Amino acid sequence: MHITVQVTRIGRVGIAEENGLITNLFFEGELPVPEPRSEASPLTNEAFRQLAAYLRGELKTFSFPMAPSSTPFSTQVRKALLRVPYGTTVTYAAIADSIGSPSASRAVGRACSRNPLPIFIPCHRVVPSSGRLGGYRGGMELKAALIYLEKPQ
Repeated sequence: MHITVQVTRIGRVGIAEENGLITNLFFEGELPVPEPRSEASPLTNEAFRQLAAYLRGELKTFSFPMAPSSTPFSTQVRKALLRVPYGTTVTYAAIADSIGSPSASRAVGRACSRNPLPIFIPCHRVVPSSGRLGGYRGGMELKAALIYLEKPQ
């Protein structure tokens, strides 16, 4: 696994590439220690370019090859997350319903919390039925900022 670290609008971020596919996004505090020191590849450069464009509000979908490690259930959840339109939020229950597992809201939440490609696979768009924000690997402040970024102005 090749990890490139850059400073972004949301802090230091690591993006991992393996076999020509983006496999992980690491937020500050999740980066391996000691921090990897590797040259960016054309693919990680492209992932960082698209991340920067997204964070400026100029990009709504990502178009580089991704391959997060996953269980069959997590794969279903992540495919459903990719169908959640930019600028909208859905509930964990709605995701559970959409994958044919209406009683699996908590399992959907766990799959979201273990999403190896947050932002790229938009788990920040999923909220509890209570209307609160719920959890997020990057922290609640970042989740709120990403939801706000995507809201129509």
